[in-house]
Parts: sequence; structure tokens; C-alpha cells
Amino acid sequence: MDNLLNDFAGLKVLSLESRRGEDMARLIARCGGAAHVSPSMRESPIDSNRPAVEFAHRVLAGQVDAMILLTGVGVRYFIDAVERHVDRQALLDALSDIPTIARGPKPVAAMKELGLTPTYRVPEPNTWRELLALLDQQLPVANLCIGLQEYGAANPSLIAGLEARGARVEQLRVYNWRLPEDVEPLRDNIRRIVRGEADVLLLTSAQQAEHLLQVADQLEQRDALRHALDRVVVASIGPTTSERLRALGLPVDFEPSHPKMGHLVQEASQAAGELLRRKRSICLSRSASPRPRNEQREQALAATSREQPW
Repeated sequence: MDNLLNDFAGLKVLSLESRRGEDMARLIARCGGAAHVSPSMRESPIDSNRPAVEFAHRVLAGQVDAMILLTGVGVRYFIDAVERHVDRQALLDALSDIPTIARGPKPVAAMKELGLTPTYRVPEPNTWRELLALLDQQLPVANLCIGLQEYGAANPSLIAGLEARGARVEQLRVYNWRLPEDVEPLRDNIRRIVRGEADVLLLTSAQQAEHLLQVADQLEQRDALRHALDRVVVASIGPTTSERLRALGLPVDFEPSHPKMGHLVQEASQAAGELLRRKRSICLSRSASPRPRNEQREQALAATSREQPW
């Protein structure tokens, strides 16, 4: 990463990164972009830890046959939430006795901190589709109780896929996503987009887009934001984020070869100039295209009415 070229060439690059905001700003700058990073979310532990404690007791009792771990944050929060109520080492031993499936490198790292090694690792791009494909090949789940440590929000497609394969799914959610304590930087970035002062938007999670639209709603700028993004290169870190962006009606112009932040920034910097030229050319051609005949006729009649108010 030390030999990055300045491929952004001064483009205004927006990011909604939170925990790694400083890293993101440095990467953008090293790729020649003018970075505008605004935190868009924070993890918030669920107030009641009773469901997590009950789940831990089921693991200890041998009632959970396999465990899917989707996030590193969730792994840590789960252990922190229950260690005052159950024997920590006994729980870790019980988890090591059952098949565990880590969705990506972050839950793998969190498990390693606890002295655990996942039985299976989901291959890139680490979406629910690859997870289900791995289970089909390695671990048939029919009639098994599958523990599912979730993101801050549930994944209905994954749950439906597990249930369709005959699994009983025990959902475990130990944190939610909330807006950051200080929302003003995010508001500033929304205003930049709406004013046409943004060239590239980098998104590393679907929840960033959810909160972008939530705050745009608070500013009564959702429609203006959507329209303005027609002139901005929207780069998504991978298929899961892209799928959600499209469901929200937002454009996706670019995905990197690997769903990692460094790849996203470097590869987006190399593609952004041409993508931006194309998007803005399309916008110009739309605005310059002849108006439909009916629209022209209506405007002519309106002009006549103003000139002859009878």
C-alpha cells in the first residue's frame, strides 16, 4: 500500500466509516483524494442480556448443534454479556465442542482472541450465499439447532435459507446499530452531496446507507440526495452491501475485487475518474434530450394562457 498512485486526482471522496474513520481518511488521501469522512453508526449493546444468557445456557446444555458467527463485535459482546452469569471457560469449551462457522476474518480474529478456532470459514465475498453453499458442502443442517449470532439487524435471507434446509434457527443478537453521538458531520456530507460538491461515495456496510437515508429524511433531503447521487460514483465494498443499496433505491457503480477497505479505496481510485465522466455524461444527455411532445404542448398552452388571461 506504500506505492499507491494518486488516482483520485483531487476528487472529493466521501466516506461514512466510523470505527476506522481515520484509516479511511489516510487511505483516501494517499490515493490522491480529498477526504470527507463522517461517522454514520455505532454499536450499542442491547440493554437486556437475558436472551444472551439463556442462549449460553442452551450451549452449555448441549442444545445447540452448531454456531454461526457473523461479526467479530458480536462475538466479543456475547462473551462480555454472559461471563458474569455462566462459567466463561466452560462456555468456550462448549463452543469448541460444536462446529463453528465464521463468516469472515473479523469473527475469526475475535474467536482467536478467545482461544477458539472456527471449524469452517466462509469464503469471499463472505455473503449469506457463500455461507449456505459452504453448509451444503460441509455441514448438512437438517434437524440441527443452529445458533446464529447476528449483525445489528437480522438477515431474513440467511434465516430462510437455513430453515429451508431443515434447520431450527436460534437467533442471538447482542447489539444494535445506532446513529453516532454527533450526527453533524454526517449531515454535512449529505449537504455536500445535495449541493453537488461530492464526486465519490465509499460505503463499507449496508447499515451506513440505512443511516445515510435516515438522516436525509430528518433533513427532508431524501429525494434530493437520491437525485444528486446520479452524479456521484457510489462504490460498495461487496455484494451484501450492494444488494441492500439497490433494495433502497441507491445506485451501485463499483465493487472491488475483494471485500476489504484497502481494496475498495485503491481500486475505486483507479476507476473513479472514468466512472464519474460516464455518469455525468448520462445526466447531461438526459437534461439535453428533447422534451416529450405532450410536455411541450402543455407548456405552450400555459404560455398562451398567461398572455391571454380569458
